[in-house]
This record gives sequence, C-alpha cells and structure tokens, in this order.
Amino acid sequence: MEKNQVPDIVVARLPLYLQTLKTLENEGAYNTSSKDLGQKLGISAAQIRKDLSHFGEFGKQGTGYSIKYLTECLEEILHVNKTWDMALIGVGFLGHAIVNFQGFYNQGFRIKCVFDSDPNKIGQIVAGFEIMDIKNLEATIKENRIKVAMITVHAENAQEVTEKLINAGVKSILNYAPIVLKVPTGIQVQYINPIIELQHMTYYLE
Repeated sequence: MEKNQVPDIVVARLPLYLQTLKTLENEGAYNTSSKDLGQKLGISAAQIRKDLSHFGEFGKQGTGYSIKYLTECLEEILHVNKTWDMALIGVGFLGHAIVNFQGFYNQGFRIKCVFDSDPNKIGQIVAGFEIMDIKNLEATIKENRIKVAMITVHAENAQEVTEKLINAGVKSILNYAPIVLKVPTGIQVQYINPIIELQHMTYYLE
C-alpha cells in the first residue's frame, strides 16, 4: 500500500508494536499473537490485525507471529533497520539530558552534531560532542546529509531554527518547544509537550 494511503494514526501505533515485540524477545519469547500484544498495549486484537494488514500478512492462524520476523518487518517499514544521524539544536538542561541519553543508539538513531547560540556554550564538550555555533547549522547539516533534527530551544526561537533546518534539507523534526511550527508540505513534525500531557491526565483527577 502507498504511504499516503496508510492513516497516520496507524503509523503512530507501529513503534508501540515494535517496542513491545523487542521487550518480548528480551524476555525469551519466540512467538506472540495479536491477542497477547493487545493485552499488553490496551489495544484490541482486531485493531492490531487491521493495522498490520495495511502492510501485508505477517502471521499464521493458530501459530500467531514470529517475534523475530515481525520485528524485522516493522523495522523495515519504519525505516529503522538503518541508523539515522540527527542534529540537536539547543543545549540547555533538556538538551544536555538528550545528548547524554544512550537509548537512541540501538533503536535506529544517532546524534551527529549539537548546536547552540549561546557564546558561553559554543566550544564546550557535552557527552563527547563539541557544541557548535548555530551560525554553522545549515552548512554542517548539508555536509552531513542529516534528515532528522530535535529542537529544544525557547519557543520564540523555534520557528527560525525550523526554517534553517528545512533550508538545510531536514525532513523530520522532533519539537520540544511549546509552539506549533509552520512547515511546508512534506516536512514531518512531532511534538513533545509534558504540560499538555499533564493537563490531559488531570482532567480525570478529582
């Protein structure tokens, strides 16, 4: 099926399936079922089967799914069967934490370069990376052919940084800044905003 025919909400669930499969594999399991996956994720077995059917047939009735095979298929579908170099822009408290986070490296991602505009930070070494001047952002990203970036700058600077990234060839942006970015068609943006998630949860509190 063509990419633009697969609902984005389906694509958003695939990483959850992949993460659960890897957990099962680490626990020593070899096979699983849509029912088992559904119970672990709080998603119906029928929904999981429907989601996967967008991309082919992966299991057999009565035996379920081979965890290893389905993991490999989902990694290929999500294009994380290779390693994507990433740029990080903004090395404040959050940026420091992300640079030091080791979980990217076995999940298909690798931080390649980090940038900041603060003269007091430029040239410092963080987790083995030299903080580069944001003035060199576009040239560095083009030179390294980076397609993925994370933004951890203040909200008032996020749009300007986004435009520089897009001009440099970045196609996917993970935005931690509390602002909705304006991007052209074809640029993927995902948002991480803990305040919004907290406010979502507190609705259910007495």
